[in-house]
Amino acid sequence: MRKLKFYFLLPGMMFFAACSKQKEDEVSSVNKEAAIETELSVEHLDKVDLLVTRHRIWRDNKLLKEIIKKDTIPALRSGFQAVPDSSSAAGYRIKEMKDDYEFYITVQ
Repeated sequence: MRKLKFYFLLPGMMFFAACSKQKEDEVSSVNKEAAIETELSVEHLDKVDLLVTRHRIWRDNKLLKEIIKKDTIPALRSGFQAVPDSSSAAGYRIKEMKDDYEFYITVQ
């Protein structure tokens, strides 16, 4: 049981360290000897967002299993932003931008 907790704790700590705003401690590769790699992302759809959670389980440099879970969540408010557009007379156009969720991960 103690060994199992270590396998969850180490990748979680690596994921937490990689999530800093400046990405100073960004992880460039995963130790594929024995690790659980977790990736969270949000895909913006029309009225809802799609939360995608991917878990990759690595052992002996082989991908043992990949678990992908998708859930719909309410979309956050939208805003507008001016983006460069050379085809427009004004040189820019207004584009609708959806707000992004912030991720907070707790590892025990």
